Amino acid sequence: MAVSPARTLLSKVPEITALFWAIKILSTGMGETFSDFLVNTLPPEAAVGGGLLLLGLSLWLQFRAPAYRVWTYWTAVVMVSIVGTMFADIVDFVVGIPLPISTVVFAALLAGILALWYRSEKTLSVHSITTRRREAYYWATVMTTFALGTVAGDLTAATLHLGYLPSAILFGVAIAVPAIAHRWFGMGAVAAFWSAYVVTRPLGASVTDWLASSRSDGLGLGTGWVSLAVTIPMLAGIAILARQAKSTAQEFISPLAD
Repeated sequence: MAVSPARTLLSKVPEITALFWAIKILSTGMGETFSDFLVNTLPPEAAVGGGLLLLGLSLWLQFRAPAYRVWTYWTAVVMVSIVGTMFADIVDFVVGIPLPISTVVFAALLAGILALWYRSEKTLSVHSITTRRREAYYWATVMTTFALGTVAGDLTAATLHLGYLPSAILFGVAIAVPAIAHRWFGMGAVAAFWSAYVVTRPLGASVTDWLASSRSDGLGLGTGWVSLAVTIPMLAGIAILARQAKSTAQEFISPLAD
């Protein structure tokens, strides 16, 4: 597919490395417990309204950026994580849609977005996010994976009565399946990426819910403290990526200045 030069951008997403996956999982866990902390600390309307406002601002900055910017990108991911949790909880507790149904609905929505993306662009590769349209498809997919992962994690922990820790172990095993399938059984890299990406949400959320929850299957450490404990290494990882990006830019610029 030909791409108009006026609509062509530099890559808008990070390289897929081990640090990427670590930060992604930490962001999902942080979003789960920090969302609960906000809703239980502030009036729910203020928490949800403020979250939507900050999500909109973070995505606006992300779309305005001419290329991948470490802090801009990961701020948007964190806000998607927080608001995605709020939205999934609204669907469950306020609207009253049962978790099995909402899980199927979000899974169908995700499949529909990916189908439209592929039909339009002939690729679902994150390495091809170099146009506004592809970036829009990318973030629509990311937001849907967060909502799907949230309800799927709640489904296993609550509806299926596995509890938080067994759910975390289940998703920990599940996230390894795409990597094994890709390396040993010929699964495509794109399919393996998105399969693992979906699982990061219930994995991170199950771990932090287990740490924070005062239920019988939780450690009762509290959503505020667990959110803080997860945020610290997450920010450290993002800072490392920012430093690496700065070093790479300097290495590129230095020969041009000679």
